[in-house]
Amino acid sequence: MLDFEKMIQYHYHNKSWMKEALTHPSYANEGKKHLKNNQRLEFLGDSVLSIIVAQHLFEHYTHLPEGELTKLRASLVCEKSLHQFALKINLGEYLILGKGEEMTGGRERPSILADAFEAVIASIYLDSGLDEARNFVLRFIPEKLDVKKITYVSDYKTALQEIIQKNREEKIEYVLVEEKGPDHNKTFMVEVHLNSNVIGTGIGRSKKQAEQIAAKEALGLMGYET
Repeated sequence: MLDFEKMIQYHYHNKSWMKEALTHPSYANEGKKHLKNNQRLEFLGDSVLSIIVAQHLFEHYTHLPEGELTKLRASLVCEKSLHQFALKINLGEYLILGKGEEMTGGRERPSILADAFEAVIASIYLDSGLDEARNFVLRFIPEKLDVKKITYVSDYKTALQEIIQKNREEKIEYVLVEEKGPDHNKTFMVEVHLNSNVIGTGIGRSKKQAEQIAAKEALGLMGYET
């Protein structure tokens, strides 16, 4: 695990946070129920990542309006980008996986790497605070971002958010309603709610993918081409 600390250029005060961040649910579920896995850290890391990126963009792109800032943030926190960030630190090599996940290529699976990257962010945040988490995250953010060069064709969540935020009274929320299958072949069902109404449902191999599919369905039902 010392190699991992060298790779991410961070030294843990409490090594248990590091181990938890690297432990996939598939390992904990194979007769090791007492072990913590990285799902809860992933949940926290998603929020920590979002605030770090949002603040960075707010402070460094003062000329951009809210809509374009939202697009930039979405391009940096999406599964595709997190997967690329994870590859830069060879995160897959350090993951603790169950045998089934190991045999089916879990170390290279984009959704697993993206989730683990968020878990690592949370582990650093809990171990040392927001400043250290920010130092870690900003290493992966390009110095210059051009909103015109970023494509959002597949980012249905951002497109839906831009439409909904025109009316400040409206609120959308993504709700995980079902998770099934073995750890190496899970599927997730997510609903997107507009206030209290379900306006889209998505099923995917990761929560993020399911959310995108749900947002795409919502856009279609609202009359927007997808």
